Amino acid sequence: MNKYEAKIFPLGESALTIDFGNEISVRLNACVLKLANFFAENSFAGFEEIVPAYSSLTIFYDVFTVRKNYQEFSTAFEAVKSFAENALRNSSDFQTNELRTIKIPVCFDREFALDLEFVAASSNLSPEKVVEIFVGKTYRVFMLGFLPGFSYMGEVDERISTPRKQTPRTKVPKGSVGIAGKQTGIYSLSSPGGWQIIGKTNIELFTPEAETPTFLQAGDSVKFHEAKF
Repeated sequence: MNKYEAKIFPLGESALTIDFGNEISVRLNACVLKLANFFAENSFAGFEEIVPAYSSLTIFYDVFTVRKNYQEFSTAFEAVKSFAENALRNSSDFQTNELRTIKIPVCFDREFALDLEFVAASSNLSPEKVVEIFVGKTYRVFMLGFLPGFSYMGEVDERISTPRKQTPRTKVPKGSVGIAGKQTGIYSLSSPGGWQIIGKTNIELFTPEAETPTFLQAGDSVKFHEAKF
C-alpha cells in the first residue's frame, strides 16, 4: 500500500476520506480493504464506522469524543487525519481478511432477463453468447452500497459492457442481476434502478436479523453459473 499516494480530505464535519485514485483497480481496492480491516480492529475513541469504496475509504467519527480524547490536535479532523497517516505509513504490516469465492446461481430465462436481448443487440451477439461470456468470468466485489447488500462487482467483459438505461425502471425485482458499463451487481431488494437486467438469482443477499446481514462482502470473488428456478 505504501506505493500509492493517498489524498486525505474531510467529508462534512464528522468524516474523513482516504482516496487512492478514481479508477476501478483490484490493487487499489486491496489497499482500501487492508486499511479498512486495520481500522476495524484498531479503532480510536470516537470512531463510528468505516465505509470502503472502489478506491477510497471513509471514516466516520464523533467530533465531540475525538476532541475530548485527543486535545493535542487543533481539530477532530486533524486528529483522525494523523491516525490515517500513521496507518498508511505502517500499512505493510497489516493483515488482510481471508478472501472467499462465492458461487451464485442465475436464471437467464426471458421473464427474468428483462434486458438480455437489448444487451445482446447492443453487443452484436446472441443472448446465449452474452450469457456464456458473462458466466465465464470471476468477478470481484469491490464495494457494497446503494442498497443494503447491493454488491458492485467487476469487471464485465468489454464485449458485453453496456451503459445504464437512459430512463431507470421504477421497480427492479429483488435478486435481479444487472450490468452497468464494466460493473455487474445484484439488487438485494426491490428498488428503482437503471442497470441492464440480464437474469435473476434466488440467493438472499440481505438478512437484517443475521449476525452478518450482507451475504457478500467487499473483497469476495463471485462466480455465476446458469440455473433454472
